[in-house]
Amino acid sequence: MILSALLTSVGINLGLCFLFFTLYSILRKQPSNVIVYAPRLVGKSKSQGRGDFHLERLLPSPGWVKRAWEVSEEELLSTSGLDAVVFMRIFIFSLKVFISGGIIGIFFLLPVNFMGNQLSYDFSDLPNKSLDSFSISNVDEGSNRSPSIWKRFCRLWVHFSAAYVFTGVVCYLLYYEYSYISSKRVSYFYSSKPQPHQFTIVVRGIPVSSGSSTSEIVENFFKEYHHSTYFSHTVVHRTNKIQDLINEAEKLYKRLAFLKLEKFPRQKCKREGFLGFFGCKVDLLDHYEKKLEHLQDNLRVEQSSLAGKEIPAAFVSFKSRLGAAIALNIQQGVNPTEWVTEIAPEPQEVYWPFFSASFMKRWIYNLVVVVAYIALTILFLIPVVIVQGLTHLEQLEIWFPFLKGLLKLTFISQVITGYLPSLILQLFLSFVPPVMILFSSIQGYISLSQIEKSACNKVWWFTVWNIFFANVLSGTALYQVNVFLEPKNIPQVLAQGVPGQASFFIAYVVTSGWTSLSSELLRLMPLVSSFCSWLFSNIVEDFEVPSFPYHSEIPRILFFGLLGITYFFLAPLILPFLLVYYCVGYIIYRNQLLNVYAPKFETGGRFWPIVHNSMIFSLILMHIIAIGIFGLKKLPLASSFIIPLPVFTFLFNEYCRKRFLPIFQEYPTECLVKRDRADQNDPMMAEFYNKLVTAYKDPALMPVQLSWSTDRLKSPLLHDAEV
Repeated sequence: MILSALLTSVGINLGLCFLFFTLYSILRKQPSNVIVYAPRLVGKSKSQGRGDFHLERLLPSPGWVKRAWEVSEEELLSTSGLDAVVFMRIFIFSLKVFISGGIIGIFFLLPVNFMGNQLSYDFSDLPNKSLDSFSISNVDEGSNRSPSIWKRFCRLWVHFSAAYVFTGVVCYLLYYEYSYISSKRVSYFYSSKPQPHQFTIVVRGIPVSSGSSTSEIVENFFKEYHHSTYFSHTVVHRTNKIQDLINEAEKLYKRLAFLKLEKFPRQKCKREGFLGFFGCKVDLLDHYEKKLEHLQDNLRVEQSSLAGKEIPAAFVSFKSRLGAAIALNIQQGVNPTEWVTEIAPEPQEVYWPFFSASFMKRWIYNLVVVVAYIALTILFLIPVVIVQGLTHLEQLEIWFPFLKGLLKLTFISQVITGYLPSLILQLFLSFVPPVMILFSSIQGYISLSQIEKSACNKVWWFTVWNIFFANVLSGTALYQVNVFLEPKNIPQVLAQGVPGQASFFIAYVVTSGWTSLSSELLRLMPLVSSFCSWLFSNIVEDFEVPSFPYHSEIPRILFFGLLGITYFFLAPLILPFLLVYYCVGYIIYRNQLLNVYAPKFETGGRFWPIVHNSMIFSLILMHIIAIGIFGLKKLPLASSFIIPLPVFTFLFNEYCRKRFLPIFQEYPTECLVKRDRADQNDPMMAEFYNKLVTAYKDPALMPVQLSWSTDRLKSPLLHDAEV
């Protein structure tokens, strides 16, 4: 890619970002869009009437930027929880890393790369120069015998020194963040109110006998072996059929409410046969009312018959957090496959379908997920191949000869090579997070947070392989798998492929990074959905405040971090574009966390180990590429001296794993005992224990409340979201 093509991509994306920011600034002021741009505040009923029209509503204003910037971390913690704080710390950490890296890369490495003579000696026509001229590919080989040999050696040793300095900076910042978030996690535990999941564990594999119920077996077991701390239990029932009936009843109730609107008169009828074309005509209101009554009767029957449908799993609650921790971490029975314990999630985030799957079904589902994951990874190579064809016009002309004339136009060629590949790849990649959530949901996880964390890991590794390695190796080792599988050749293969894709990934940061951020702010899909609901039905369903999609956003941010670390010394031109991404993302996501998203669960910052591990992987990948690069540049001494870097990084990661990771898995006895002692003087604990008895009752067994609102579009503009 030439520099002018990159500038074309930057111009297009800057224009889109400016357009999206302007539209957001205007649309957010409209009362009808309050459920799109401030659903969190609507859910909290923080509204203030503002029905009169004002010209100010049609004028863009940057006031939201100032409010998002001024919110302190403590305010964010109190409103969105520790997970939101940890998410924003990813941006803070990334900004620190790439500001430091940018100083080294822009002021030292970029001039060294640009002044090299490996690719070309003429820099008069700068706009038409390849972006490779700004990468390490343009630096001369170290073994070239000429009077300027010392100068060429010095240039490569600058890159060598930069790799060591940058690794030290990243490791220091990783240690600081891990320590900071660990302390935040402990402080958050001390300051939080007593929660049911702190006193509860999940027990699976309960040995059931024919003469006793599961409930009796659980009670007898824990009264005998945990008599001083056992409090209560709730046996899990098989409620899939009830949940299906509830979902069907809710849909039917919404249809019924929809028909009662004036624009759908009572006399509207349809035929009761196949697809409404056969059979006798029926009144829809009467038909749906009778069907709803029948569903409710079936629902009551199913709920009353669940006494004999217990499954060998239960939530067991204890009088203290320490009692729950002891039961969790000690093997309960002689047979390790029985009385299996695990941490209980918060009641509202329990994934109930998990309990309906037997051990064999869960094992089969895991196998199916592995096969499906591999198949999806392979199928995703198709858009990657298409994207690689677009980045090379000569290859595109071979595939489509009839486009030769069109491709000769300067602007068209710049758009195709600089903008279109990243856009196509991003469109295909947008379908991956929902698929990974589906994969994780059938693997047997007990909670929504576990599903989210599992999907986060899946999306991260899928992105690394299909966006990074597949693009990097498409022109080299992808067709020489037997060579790539030899570990000793990996540095050389990566050194050949990675620098050549620098221009593509710079454009990817601009297209996928900048534009995706602005589209997140504008919330295009919810906006279109809200408009269609208003246009065709004049009502909006009872909306649910969305939860933050950690499984899709964290891998995206981490992938940009991988690109920045990997190309730090290869193509430092990427660093300014990454800094823009992280700066804009910091403001946008703070705004979204305050106005749009509400937490559905709280993991206490358990997403941070994923961030830490991804950064360690990125550093080691950079080291491996550096070994190969210095080998290709015929500077074997530098390659040898780089080898200690990944070793030190591994040792650093092992230290962090021993020092901080246990805090993110379970709270220590010191913390548990302090909280238990503090609760002894709390007069509200009696009320808490009363609620704990029924905290984990399956929602499908609760009375069903059907509701329908036709007033959502009439909600006034939120005072908190003004200006």
